[in-house]
Amino acid sequence: MERMATEAPLLYLQIALRCAQLIASGALQTGQRLPSVRDSAAQNHVSVATVVQAYRYLEEHGVVTPRHKSGYFVTTASRAKAAGVVRAIQHAPEVPKGQPDNAANVLERPAVSFAGYSPKDKDFFDNDRIRVAVSRAARLKRDTFTDYSSSSGTLALRNAVALRALHLGCALKGENIVITSGCINAVAMCLQAVTKPGDLVAIESPTFFGFLDLLESLNLKAIALPTDPRTGVSLPALQLALDTQPIKALLLVPTLSNPLASIMPLTHKRALARLVAQYQVPLIEDVVFNDLLATDFRRRAVKAFDSEGWVMTCGSFAKTVSPGIRLGWVEAGRWSKELSTLKRVQGTSTNAVLEYALADLLTQGSYEAHLRRLSALMKQRLGQARKLIQASFPVGTRVNDPPAGYTLWVELPGEVDTMVLFALCKAQGITVGPGQLFCTSHRYRHCLRLSFAGAWGPQEQAALTQVGRLACQLVEGLDDETSRAAMDASRMDFISKADVSAYDLW
Repeated sequence: MERMATEAPLLYLQIALRCAQLIASGALQTGQRLPSVRDSAAQNHVSVATVVQAYRYLEEHGVVTPRHKSGYFVTTASRAKAAGVVRAIQHAPEVPKGQPDNAANVLERPAVSFAGYSPKDKDFFDNDRIRVAVSRAARLKRDTFTDYSSSSGTLALRNAVALRALHLGCALKGENIVITSGCINAVAMCLQAVTKPGDLVAIESPTFFGFLDLLESLNLKAIALPTDPRTGVSLPALQLALDTQPIKALLLVPTLSNPLASIMPLTHKRALARLVAQYQVPLIEDVVFNDLLATDFRRRAVKAFDSEGWVMTCGSFAKTVSPGIRLGWVEAGRWSKELSTLKRVQGTSTNAVLEYALADLLTQGSYEAHLRRLSALMKQRLGQARKLIQASFPVGTRVNDPPAGYTLWVELPGEVDTMVLFALCKAQGITVGPGQLFCTSHRYRHCLRLSFAGAWGPQEQAALTQVGRLACQLVEGLDDETSRAAMDASRMDFISKADVSAYDLW
């Protein structure tokens, strides 16, 4: 929810403001200790995590400094800095209230993108908390700037990932986890560990187009498996493929798959773990979206049912902590040593300071509360988008109803070519994700993936309504110059590299 200009500052900023005012007035002198975190939490009727966030905000601005097991103390020459903090909080720029506007005026503004998948809405993340964690790690671990980091990653982050994996139902050891440069890097190394050029890999259909690009770059062949929009990949179809095809690996997203946002029931996940063990075929499981679900019961990964090490689990926190901290992880089961070797010989070392900062963020007590807020926010946003689609898209349109995530999968009437719709939308400053990008055939050419991970206000809502109007024009078969030009463009390679770059790879 956007904070209106008339609202008070956030709770942690209110506490930081009161402390800064005491320091600026001289009531708290240099070297004096701030009230303990627990005492301050009780006095202000807030959680301990909120007070910690307030003190860390003051620490970031050089007003206080922490001492190990002693608390927070006022720094030297802090009165001027505290006065600056007071001014910054009291005179923060107002958030303008959204004003209704007509679609024509809204769409004259900068482009609206429903194409990306990495979250871009700054309301999703606590930038102050991230900055404090990074600055603290840079100060406390400054020696790492002049040392080679461990090829597998810092033990602090590997243990933090193992702790988070408990929410996936997985008992992982930090020593077996390898830190990577994002989730897609983890998937790539898993494929390199278990396949060679020319091998066959089973994937969902539709699937994330980044997987298709990755398979092509590694000279691997793909076999597409039918996937239910609600329950995920078809296990009977998978078993038939394993019986009849020389499949060397499976690459699946069993929880909140991209683009369908399907979730395999736990019974299916357990059966999938048994199936890969029976056929002794590695499963590369992408769990990057699992934390977007509100409960551990639904987050549970296939890895939770893997007792023989046939599941290679890959993830990252780009969707929940910070897209800018490009760190992923992998627990590769039987191939843990191979993954460590691959990372070392490929020279894909990761930044130790960012690893320590991410470990700090993951182990803070407020992370689970943040996930619940994020899940509730996106559920509300997707519900609003579904209503707009229902009101403005052609009759016969179907749209999924995921419990979480950032996207909706839309099936338009069969006569609509979403490559044409892409061109029409692009001409009006709107980008969408045509379904053809998510498969190697024309099967989903009437489908769209729409992302709502960016801003969501009157401009974006008007743009979504306009996408529906353009789709209605295609259904009605309007033969105007715009439609003919779009048809001509669709027969050419009109999706340039610049357009595709709008789709954030992860």
